[in-house]
Order: sequence, then structure tokens, then C-alpha cells
Amino acid sequence: MKKNYVSNSSESVRMFKSDLLEFFSKVYFFIPLVIYIPVIVFLIYKSFFDAGISVLTFTGLFLAGIFVWTFIEYVMHRFVFHYVPKAKWAYRLHFIFHGVHHDYPNDLKRLVLPPSASIPLALGFYLLFSAILPGNYVFAFFPGFIGGYLVYDMTHYAIHHFNFKSGLWKKIKQHHMLHHYQDPTKGYGVSSAFWDNIFRSHFTNK
Repeated sequence: MKKNYVSNSSESVRMFKSDLLEFFSKVYFFIPLVIYIPVIVFLIYKSFFDAGISVLTFTGLFLAGIFVWTFIEYVMHRFVFHYVPKAKWAYRLHFIFHGVHHDYPNDLKRLVLPPSASIPLALGFYLLFSAILPGNYVFAFFPGFIGGYLVYDMTHYAIHHFNFKSGLWKKIKQHHMLHHYQDPTKGYGVSSAFWDNIFRSHFTNK
């Protein structure tokens, strides 16, 4: 992704002429928590009281969901959000989904996925995992997957707006800031650098 302009303003740049489209392109950082924590609680209830999944099985599936999320996070960021098409209309879509974040990385209302994007994606993944996993295992797997997504969203917001002095959070912030300000072709993991290390897209000189 070629870097032409970076604004450090926390204000939102207007992307659409339509007020309705503009409204649905923005979201306060806490909205994903409001939407998806009840979903997680409901599915956990279904796991134990409807599907009869044991605590041990639930724990394994829940952790597997988190792990799979970290991989999806990396793949989507690297191969979907950073795919730059040549067609003008497609490049416009690329800017809407991710290019705007690289031009305006501190935009307060574009640091987490808006429900207009996250809900269809969540539904699609739920249907996919329902088709793949046996029985009612999706009730235990998907809360971990969604929980991983929430950690990603909240981490992304925090590393853009909190000044971490030391420890793990400082390393996570540094990793993502290098992605923004040094080399956007590296450092695709936001909540973790694990897959960057596996696929050699990590920064060698931190």
C-alpha cells in the first residue's frame, strides 16, 4: 500500500455524500461489545443447557475458536484489506474498507468494524462453522471466535489511543505502529504478532 498522506487527527473524514452511508461507516469503539457480548453469553448458555457440552470439551472448543480467529485476523488483514485492485471502483472499495484507516489511523470512529460490516461477516462465519463442526459444537467454538474478534477490536482501538509505557502492550503497540508508519507490507497481526512470525511478515529490526 503506497503511502501518500497520513493524518494524525482523531476527527473523522467524510467518505460519502449520502448522510445515511456516512452514518453506517462510523461506530463508537464500545458498540461491538454491546452487540456481541450478549451473543457470546447466549451461545455459552446453549452450549451447556441445550447442547449438553461438557466443561472440558467447551474449554477446548472455546480456545480453538480464539486460535482460529487469530489466523482469520491475519489472513483478512494481509490478503483482503491490503489487496490493492486496479479498477477505479474496486480501489474505492479498498479505500472504504481499509485505505481510509491508513490515511487517518487515529480516526476515533473508524478503528473498529462498524456493525454494517461486522454483522454480515459474523453471520457468514457462523454458518460456515456450523456446516464444518459436528453436532452443536459451534455453540462452544463461536463464542471463542467472537471473543477473539472483540479482543482484536478493543486492542486496535487501545493501541491507537493509549500510551503504553512498558510490557506486552507496548510491544503490541510498537508492532502495529511500525505497520502504519514504517512498512505496511509487514506486521499484519494486530492483537498478536504470532502469525507474522510464522509467515515471515514480521519486523526484524524493532
